[in-house]
Amino acid sequence: MELRLLSTEFQVIKLKKNHLDLILKLCQKNPLYYEFCPPFPTKESIEEDMKRLPSKKTSFDKFYVGFFKENMLYAVMDFIVEYPNEKTVFIGFFMVNKEVQHRGVGSKIIEEACLAWKKRFAFVRLGYVQGNQQSESFWLKQGFEKTGIVVQEEKYSIVVLEKKLGG
Repeated sequence: MELRLLSTEFQVIKLKKNHLDLILKLCQKNPLYYEFCPPFPTKESIEEDMKRLPSKKTSFDKFYVGFFKENMLYAVMDFIVEYPNEKTVFIGFFMVNKEVQHRGVGSKIIEEACLAWKKRFAFVRLGYVQGNQQSESFWLKQGFEKTGIVVQEEKYSIVVLEKKLGG
């Protein structure tokens, strides 16, 4: 997947271990997310997330990327291609820098990513933690719809949303 196709405004790069401090700083400024999806982030938990994969997927299918402009990290996105099926891309994590929230940055990133994915996939899927109104509102505003699937995790429930790409 050519990451540069995900955005016309931002430089999109695959995040690595040397980016952990930047990612942690961005995550720590969004405590509401972690109230619904604990625990609060650490370098270790982020590094673990960067490697976490569903069964039957490999590191070649996972992209943990940053959206940069003028050396500032605007957003982090984790996505897996061809999951849960070959026609779908799955967003596992998406967080916008608190300093630029409510300015359309997140919406623009998702809109452009969906345009890029539309060339190869029919659907984008993701989940948000049940009860997190901020996440629910954001994703519904982006055109995602509830699938009726709710996955029970140990400490919370995940509401699965999906967006059809194109026609």
